[in-house]
Amino acid sequence: MRPLRIRNFTATTALGPGRAAQLAGLRERRSGLRRNDFGPARSDGSLLPTWIGRVNGLELAALPDDLAAWECRNNRLAWLALQQDAMLADAIALGERHGAERVAVVIGTSTSSIGATEEGYARLERDEQGNPCLPADLLRPIVHTPHSPGRFVQAATGLRGPCVTVATACSSSAKVFAQAARLIAAGQADAALVGGVDTLCGSVLYGFNSLGLVSEAPCRPFDAHRDGLSLGEAGGFAILEKADAEGGLQLRGYGESSDAHHMSAPHPEGLGARISMRDALARAGIDAGDVGYLNLHGTATPANDAVEARAVAALFPDTLHASSTKGWTGHTLGAAGIVESVFSLLALEHGLLPGILGGDAPDPGNGPQIRFDNAHAEIRYAMNNSFGFGGNNCSLVFGRA
Repeated sequence: MRPLRIRNFTATTALGPGRAAQLAGLRERRSGLRRNDFGPARSDGSLLPTWIGRVNGLELAALPDDLAAWECRNNRLAWLALQQDAMLADAIALGERHGAERVAVVIGTSTSSIGATEEGYARLERDEQGNPCLPADLLRPIVHTPHSPGRFVQAATGLRGPCVTVATACSSSAKVFAQAARLIAAGQADAALVGGVDTLCGSVLYGFNSLGLVSEAPCRPFDAHRDGLSLGEAGGFAILEKADAEGGLQLRGYGESSDAHHMSAPHPEGLGARISMRDALARAGIDAGDVGYLNLHGTATPANDAVEARAVAALFPDTLHASSTKGWTGHTLGAAGIVESVFSLLALEHGLLPGILGGDAPDPGNGPQIRFDNAHAEIRYAMNNSFGFGGNNCSLVFGRA
């Protein structure tokens, strides 16, 4: 594929708002996870016993008056993320440079603003005929649809090109890069604002807990004693344009697959994961040995990590530095793709290759590629894996021009 320049990128996670906060957290090996202090209580009045990656300050960060119709936790986080690293100003400038109609908006999410819908049902009222209805402040239909974050970001930036919300579970905001690349290659857009946002809510916490995937301790990716994930929330964005002589960071390739093995379990041999990684390398025109850092999906569930470790060992040389960063942020679901793409871009920009946080006993089934300690090296290519329920897989290759 023709490389696309990444003009700007940002993420807001439990580590804090913006790129600098992410880089500092990675360098200091300081986790953003905390004991769960969020969500509806159980029947005994207690909260779900787990650890979460919660973004501070959202409860106090109301949307501006002209965007109040979009009010909900998810869109608040999108707005907070847009304020960081001059992203909003750069998105507006992008529309002025190319024409607002020629800039696509492609946003990934998993649960969108379902937290607002949960609140609406918890506060059901009765109309004049005695029928149940949502409270007046939540009678805003767009907030209760999966397309809420895409439409909100378009409204917040004034961009008017193709607008897509991608919802493929935990690969959602990795697939936005592939979707944007196709729109630009097809001549439907000249540039794109891509990103992702997902926030904590009852459906997320208790849904994953019902599947037996949530740990009561901070998550330990690829550790021999891992027993589940820590859930988190995050938002992030990147600006993509056709590459020019200025160089800089680039999207060099993407690979997608859908192995459809099981509703929630990965293919036991990592078939879809291997296909997505191989296709990303092929589109980038590089060999597996050229990749300096691979950000793994690595959720800290026993099955996911074992399958991904086998897939990576089958494809990459022992010299690769690969790690999961979910010990810093938690699993941010539909925002994981953009957050971990930002971490991959930071590795390219600063030479910081994150290790794994939270574990100290590597699983003996791990290949030599999986590293627990941070490292420093100047690399040319970095890669990100994001795998979702139903076998929705996406791998991305980033590079320095």
